[in-house]
Amino acid sequence: MADDVQTAAAARTFARADAAVNRRRGGEIRVLLSPKTVQCTSGFMGDLTLRPDEFVAEHYHPYSEEFLYVVRGALRVRVDGDRELTVPAGEGVLIPKNVRHRVTNPGTDEAFAVFHLSPLAPRPSSGTSTPSPAGPAESGPEVRRHGMTRPSGGRRVVVTGAGWSPRARARTARTW
Repeated sequence: MADDVQTAAAARTFARADAAVNRRRGGEIRVLLSPKTVQCTSGFMGDLTLRPDEFVAEHYHPYSEEFLYVVRGALRVRVDGDRELTVPAGEGVLIPKNVRHRVTNPGTDEAFAVFHLSPLAPRPSSGTSTPSPAGPAESGPEVRRHGMTRPSGGRRVVVTGAGWSPRARARTARTW
């Protein structure tokens, strides 16, 4: 019985109105349920709003699968640079970990989707610097990995959680 009480006491809510809007990769991304907002331990959930022809830049998740459910409108999801899936309202799509993907609103109305990523990275500092794959998928918008991108030596280097200092880049690059 004590376990049931602890579980019920741990239930938390977080209002969409309190979520910061992130536009760095395109669209309006709001993270609602996360370790930071509700102290969860297995993943995070949020929503995505895209206006017509708007997109979220190509990126990938090295630790997580992404579940994307379209509530309103339709989304086009390009995976691994060349395969395109159309996901209408009322349908969802699973993006496996390490699969590059870009999300676009091909319609004339605003699209709204809910996403969930799981599991979490082993620790918040697990964001690392990695050269993006070269090839056709890199043409157009930059490939991103949950963070900012920065060119380095003619290659795109994607940095997450480590800052921009050369020492930090070298330290995190060694962890891969």
